Amino acid sequence: MERLRLGLSRLRADAFLVSRLPNIRYLCEFSGSAGLMLVEASRSTLFTDSRYSFQAKEEVHGTRVHIVKHGLLQAAAEALLSLSHRRARLWVAYSPAHLSVAQMEILQIGAGKRVRWVQDDSSVEKLRAVKDADELDRMREAARVISEAFLGVLPKIKPGVTELQLAAEIEYGIKRCGGSGPSFETIVASGNRSAWAHARPTAKRLRKNDLVVLDQGAILRGYCSDMTRTVFVGKASRRVRNLYDAVWEAQAAAKAAVKPGVRAGDVDRAARSALKRHGLARYFTHSTGHGLGLEVHEMPRLGRGEDAVLQEGMVITIEPGVYIEGFGGIRIEDDVAVTAAGAVDMTTAPRDLLEL
Repeated sequence: MERLRLGLSRLRADAFLVSRLPNIRYLCEFSGSAGLMLVEASRSTLFTDSRYSFQAKEEVHGTRVHIVKHGLLQAAAEALLSLSHRRARLWVAYSPAHLSVAQMEILQIGAGKRVRWVQDDSSVEKLRAVKDADELDRMREAARVISEAFLGVLPKIKPGVTELQLAAEIEYGIKRCGGSGPSFETIVASGNRSAWAHARPTAKRLRKNDLVVLDQGAILRGYCSDMTRTVFVGKASRRVRNLYDAVWEAQAAAKAAVKPGVRAGDVDRAARSALKRHGLARYFTHSTGHGLGLEVHEMPRLGRGEDAVLQEGMVITIEPGVYIEGFGGIRIEDDVAVTAAGAVDMTTAPRDLLEL
């Protein structure tokens, strides 16, 4: 909260209206599904409704909780109107990406003409990108949960089982291992469908000689993990092994490039260069990774030309892949912490090609 307040002077604002729920959770630990937060120079207020009276009392500390009766936007606007009476102008920062036109109209009309609005460029998200010690502990635990859940599902990967059944087993395993649930819809894609980078699981049954991509993540104490493994049902051909080894090499190259001060685009370039040496660069169709935390996709993005600079304390995914239409796909993904010594793996499930 104090770091956000320091940013008010940069924005030339008197207050910050936070409307995105993960940002609110980051600032005051409130985990409900309805909330707005007003951060001023010396105090902060959480606006929520009566469903969360007891929850907010337990979760929120250092921030005043205001239980509203007639709409969060209207309550926030009334608070801003009251503040604006003490000065000629009240400058309020907000994120236009997280408020609709209709919501903004309610705020502008309710807050009155003395309030002036300042667009913010992801101030809270930039703070969230660098994790503190407690956040890193939570993320290591979330990574442990998904690694264990994956190991638990391995015996069930066999011909005849459906993609949906495997996805259900993974999500059940997440809770058995202590997670509160999946951090995104679990991906299980087999055979030709494994070439779909973000395929949703279906009733398709696994067959012998299928590649199977399993992309799974767990939430633990609010923080996410995200891990992908690719297995083979049966005995893998030389082509499959060569492709797998190339992706593994690309992942290792990207991890080796990770260190504080390196640009995100350089990590992506390392993965693509490794695949290019094998003639596979054209089959890598997405970015090399992304930030991870309270959400499964956060800053920074590790893609072509990305100028964001890696910092110690960031947690990112490294997930190169190749996707060949009519044949299948292979992706290997791990969560890594950016440390002074480089990338440190958080997810620990085996990365070698498993033949089941």
